[in-house]
Amino acid sequence: MSNRFASGKKAIAECDRCGQLYLLKQLKTEIIKQKRYQLLVCPECWDPDQPQLMLGTFPVDDPQALRNPRPDTTYVTSGINSAGNLSGGSRDIQWGWNPVGGASNFGAALTPNYLVATTFVGTVSIS
Repeated sequence: MSNRFASGKKAIAECDRCGQLYLLKQLKTEIIKQKRYQLLVCPECWDPDQPQLMLGTFPVDDPQALRNPRPDTTYVTSGINSAGNLSGGSRDIQWGWNPVGGASNFGAALTPNYLVATTFVGTVSIS
């Protein structure tokens, strides 16, 4: 029984995208979103399938919540820190801006701040 099509060793075909002539065996099938289209394109025009177009095709399980979370008790039970001040435990955040440690000016009871700015001015010599 013979083949239904010729071998096409020397067959010339036109790229469906740019119109240039190539050997038929050099042209590739265009694939978009894992679906083959009837476009035969040259190696210069061929684009690999874009992975971002495959969003939603694979199941993604990324849980964010914990099953049995425990409350944060370190806020009350942490005691005094190394500076001798009452510490806030795991939520002990020091913050400040212009000037550093400026929380005492507008309500130190709400946001205690024990930051102290330390600066040093040196010299630079260029040779």
